Amino acid sequence: MKKYYLPLALILISVSGCSYFSKDDEISENNWPVERVYSEAKAALNTGDYNTALQYYSQLETRFPFGDYAQQALLESAYAHYKNDDPETAIATLDRFMRVYPLNPNMDYALYLHGLVNISRDIGWMEKYIPRDETQRDPGSARFALKDFTTLVNRYPKSKYSADAVQRIVYLRNKLAQHEVNVAQYYMRRGSYLAAANRGKYVIENYPRTPAMPDALLVMAKAYKVLELYDLSDDALRVLELNYPGHPGVAEVRQLKVK
Repeated sequence: MKKYYLPLALILISVSGCSYFSKDDEISENNWPVERVYSEAKAALNTGDYNTALQYYSQLETRFPFGDYAQQALLESAYAHYKNDDPETAIATLDRFMRVYPLNPNMDYALYLHGLVNISRDIGWMEKYIPRDETQRDPGSARFALKDFTTLVNRYPKSKYSADAVQRIVYLRNKLAQHEVNVAQYYMRRGSYLAAANRGKYVIENYPRTPAMPDALLVMAKAYKVLELYDLSDDALRVLELNYPGHPGVAEVRQLKVK
């Protein structure tokens, strides 16, 4: 029997040793200074390991709730949620950041990221693989994003994010204008002519100089003519012809017969 004592003792030492070292590692991580926790979180974020990054950011915020590292951790955790396809948590995190740290020097980036997240909120997982016309989507998140980017440009015109924000503002205004025209055309098909005309008027008043302008004027001219509001129809048609000469909609309206 004695010949089994040594192997058995080695096994016991090995098992107890593993437990001991694991416990040591856990204790040492819990005692990491704030710089080390932030460094590990940032490294995980840079490699795309967002779940690990979020764990470290959460640990940093819990153990070191005050100071520059805590503020940066909150901002970067919002980005991690965004990249981890969790836009709602990203928005909630950014809202908390902007509320708690209104004087943070990275507020321009927070606004920019808020806009980016809002753009992604109305895109379902299936649409990432089967694209569809973006103007057919609910425009709610696009309106929020437009507000974010507009606030950024107005408040921080010299920010390094402002140039890109300006381009996104143009894109979002075009998208929202076309959405309104799509709705107006739907109302036309349904015979809701006054609602169609009001949608076209909304585009003219709120999204001037967008590519949807001629279609909005065309809807107004047709809808008002069907409603026998000839003065309003003629006004819309005159603006259409003046600004978009040769547009086929001009002849279409003139040939339209009112029953």
